[in-house]
Amino acid sequence: MAPDPKDDSRFGRLKSAGNGTLQLVIDYVKQETLDPLKGLGRFILFGVVGSVFLAIGLVILAVALLRVLQGETDGAFDGNLSWIPYLICTVVVVAVAAVAVLAIQRGQARRQDQPNKEAA
Repeated sequence: MAPDPKDDSRFGRLKSAGNGTLQLVIDYVKQETLDPLKGLGRFILFGVVGSVFLAIGLVILAVALLRVLQGETDGAFDGNLSWIPYLICTVVVVAVAAVAVLAIQRGQARRQDQPNKEAA
């Protein structure tokens, strides 16, 4: 028995529809996974670079504060009191770190309290 030419055209259309559906699924998966990951990578990159620059700047400011306390206090911290400028700088640096941690925690708490906009 010879194959019916109409059957070949049906299979061809079915095959092209299947290929189109497969390509649609592949494009959708790429859109929903790769694009958000690219945005997340950019967000992390800028966050890390900003954190490094901020840390370097804070270290320079802490050293500057120490130099001011040691040099511009007209000998108030000489002799047995030479450790006080270091204590003052340590307290200032710990206070700045505490403010940063509190700001991070406050931001996380706000995000958890907000209703999910995608669910609405």
